[in-house]
Amino acid sequence: MLTWIPVSIAAATFQTFRFMLQKVLSSVTLSPGGATFARFAYSAPFILTGLALYLYISGQSLPQLGMAFWTYALVGSISQILATVCVVALFKQRNFAVGITFKKTEVIQTAIVGLVVLGDGISAWGWVAIMLGLCAVLVLSKPPQATGAWWQHLTNKASKLGLTSGLLFAFSAVSYRGASLQLGELEPAFRAAVTLAAVVSLQTLLMVVWLAWREKGEISRVWQARRVAVWVGLTSLGGSFCWFWAFTLQNAAYVKALGQVELILSVLASVLFFKEKISRRELLGMGLLILSILALVLAI
Repeated sequence: MLTWIPVSIAAATFQTFRFMLQKVLSSVTLSPGGATFARFAYSAPFILTGLALYLYISGQSLPQLGMAFWTYALVGSISQILATVCVVALFKQRNFAVGITFKKTEVIQTAIVGLVVLGDGISAWGWVAIMLGLCAVLVLSKPPQATGAWWQHLTNKASKLGLTSGLLFAFSAVSYRGASLQLGELEPAFRAAVTLAAVVSLQTLLMVVWLAWREKGEISRVWQARRVAVWVGLTSLGGSFCWFWAFTLQNAAYVKALGQVELILSVLASVLFFKEKISRRELLGMGLLILSILALVLAI
């Protein structure tokens, strides 16, 4: 069943639009934490309302949500919050397309996390993909006009934010798939909706507590920015539902690999919308990362 393919492409498209909106918010209005909170706060009402309507119309009830489900959901929720904060902060350091490309190292890191945590084997093609991905990161890690040895650029702020976001997104993807699989033989779209509703509720609660404690007044600023922020919530709703749906249908590594179409969309957004210039070095790095993804697809 190939439903996961168009669903994954739709998820990547929604996600590109959402990150574009978050870049705008973080540039002129909100902190990285506030821009991240906007994603969850403005999508939660739509998600919960939609699930409630579905339950009412279908006559179904919520499935039993055990400790394993909530453990996976909590790990995924925290990982995704931290990853999103890293990406939004990265947009302040480098252009939009490069920021998204750094984030996309999540596919390579997912393979490594699977090897370390789950003992999943990596084939020869898999190691080729990882090496190509490493080369891409080395190329992208050097900012324009920067000087110095290549290894020094791996420790700059943009590189740290990008690589960390990729690792955290890898953990969140695996965790969300784990949570959805705890719901047994339910219809995939229903499993995705229940998992998404639980996760977004957790994330909204966690972000409210954090912002109230560490960023006084930021919740009010998120409300003041609602004309743009509500679209962050809606695009987040579309993207998250499609990701979760795809995760219930297919291995997370396949889904994230296909999601690299977001790189092409991010380049278009960077050039056409944000009017940013992309250097030849940055294009080379993006190209290497795309090659690494193709190699990974062959390896899976």
